[in-house]
Amino acid sequence: MRILIIGAGGREHALAKALQRSKEPVRLYAVGTNAGMQSCCTMADIPLSDHQAIRDHAKVLGIDFCVVGPDEPLVHGLVDVLEAQGIPCFGPSKAASRLEGSKSFAKAFMQRHHIPTPAYRVFDSLEEAREHVRSCQLPVVIKADGLALGKGVVIAFARADAVDAVERMMGDRIFGESGAVLVIEEYVSGPEVSLLVCTDGTHAVPLVSAMDHKRAWDGDEGPNTGGMGVVAPNPYYTQEVAQYCMTHIVEPTINGMREEGHPFTGCLFFGLMLCPSSPVVIEYNCRFGDPEAEAVLALLDSDLLEIMLAVRKGRLDQVPIRFKDAFACSVTVASKGYPLSYRVGKPISFDPLPPGVEVLHAGTKTETGTVVTHGGRVLHIVGTATTLEAAITLAYQGVGCVHFAGMEYRKDIGKRALEAEV
Repeated sequence: MRILIIGAGGREHALAKALQRSKEPVRLYAVGTNAGMQSCCTMADIPLSDHQAIRDHAKVLGIDFCVVGPDEPLVHGLVDVLEAQGIPCFGPSKAASRLEGSKSFAKAFMQRHHIPTPAYRVFDSLEEAREHVRSCQLPVVIKADGLALGKGVVIAFARADAVDAVERMMGDRIFGESGAVLVIEEYVSGPEVSLLVCTDGTHAVPLVSAMDHKRAWDGDEGPNTGGMGVVAPNPYYTQEVAQYCMTHIVEPTINGMREEGHPFTGCLFFGLMLCPSSPVVIEYNCRFGDPEAEAVLALLDSDLLEIMLAVRKGRLDQVPIRFKDAFACSVTVASKGYPLSYRVGKPISFDPLPPGVEVLHAGTKTETGTVVTHGGRVLHIVGTATTLEAAITLAYQGVGCVHFAGMEYRKDIGKRALEAEV
């Protein structure tokens, strides 16, 4: 089977490696630039925004199945374009992808279907948004309505910071038109859980839970990033919590999208906050999370291609989804200065890795035979072991096996998870 993967980050490298393990012979192709994926995929550097070029490329290659990784092509309707040409896809339609593409749509959807989420207001006027944060209760959460590479959220503990966030997002448009509308919501606290759910629009199967680490620096300090590391499973996501979330969050979401005429098929990401009263939904993502996928897929003990084809055919209930009785920890190695300004083109060298460790490439390319940095998040180092502590130790041993000028990473990935196990 000829499979085309759209995207070339750490998530897509993880998807490629998982698809390679399928019992069905596969030939993998990918769109983007990634030095690590070159070993298993035939790459084509096509802009993800050029849907017609991607469609034509898929037709020339005779692609049998397409897996769309990143949010932007999903939100802008790439699946619709490919499916119209008879190319089956794993991923939601443009209409279903609004759950991630518009936070105001997602919040209104949750309100309609009585899905627990923090209280909120939507603003399309700079003056009204500014006036609101000048008097609302603090802390407050300010979100750009559209896509912002995982950085369009500010938790403001001080009034000046809240006003500044509104001014920068809506006034200065630091996220472009994604900041033309703001969602300003109540601040809630508690352990966070990332939950990936495969769904064919009717049936829903949750994957192993995960704990992301969004802040750039140790101790959950610094600016928000696309994710600096993750552990799976998340010890806070107990069986009791999981049952509540399936009944009150996952199933109402899947059923609600189907009832509204836009069934969600693919992988739906639930960003959950385990508040003292009950879990609430902080956000939806319309695809495998990144860096969550890097850890979750390392634990998958079933055939990913079989699962994806079952999703596409509406037969997810007929496919077993199993996971290893183990733990995974993924540590993100980033360029100095990420997520703000950083330099690329730094040569990377690799020492032999210990057993149980793999390196997934996120922002790399090859120049004259040398692997160099090509992004803010450069590598994800994944350790897998029978205990969480051992998985974390392995991941950091793996970090010590990669070298490039200015490499930065958090030293405390998994610390909170270990505390929960005590």
